[in-house]
Amino acid sequence: MSRSLRRGALAVFALATSVIAAPVANAAAAPVTLGGGSGIAFDQGRPGEPTQATSYGCTLTAIGHDRDGDLVALTNAHCFITEDGTKLVGEDVYRNTVPSGTSVNWANEINPDLEAGVIGKVTYVSTPNNYVSGGTPGLDYSVIKLDPAKVHPTSTVGGVTLTSVGAPPSNGTVMCKEGHTTGLTCGAKVGEDKIWFTHTIWTWAGDSGSPVAVGTTLVGNAWGLQHSTPILSILKDMDANGGVGAGFQLAT
Repeated sequence: MSRSLRRGALAVFALATSVIAAPVANAAAAPVTLGGGSGIAFDQGRPGEPTQATSYGCTLTAIGHDRDGDLVALTNAHCFITEDGTKLVGEDVYRNTVPSGTSVNWANEINPDLEAGVIGKVTYVSTPNNYVSGGTPGLDYSVIKLDPAKVHPTSTVGGVTLTSVGAPPSNGTVMCKEGHTTGLTCGAKVGEDKIWFTHTIWTWAGDSGSPVAVGTTLVGNAWGLQHSTPILSILKDMDANGGVGAGFQLAT
């Protein structure tokens, strides 16, 4: 749906501390734990380090390894496409440190984790869904090559655990998504629309890319308007394209 939520101003807290010993210089930050349903932050190509005021956010669909052993994450394409249509291949990606929201208490802020720093870079951006514009229907996915020294993958985020991939279920089947803005929400599959499937699962800005699952089976990535792209279509396209992400297998 919408690319992101702008983060508002933050209060500044002053912390008084006593220096007992000099800290170890250049100590590496501990890896951050991320998986399908985790929030990410980025600045859509703006120069310099992102801030709370310039950051945008989306949700990871899944993390896994490709055939070359690269640690790879997936999310929506429209997260990394500017208003003039520029695809932001090479965009830096950060963890969003703001806790995920719930269906009744939405997360409405984005805070890039500057301590952990850049956790990955966008390597591929597909055609976006183009649902509202009426353009060519796209699978709407992006590939992010993660830094394995900075990211520890997990199969469980919030209320969703992902252990396998599969096709969308029959109409009427209950599915759930885990998104950074609205957390865990569930609904029924309704039908198909062009190359996508439709459902009654609630999503909002910042949930873009959320994994849609039946039990522990990942069946799609949510991009808003109660539409999702089948994950098997995404994986097939990645394999056809080659490069980072081809041969993707979930990290479980």
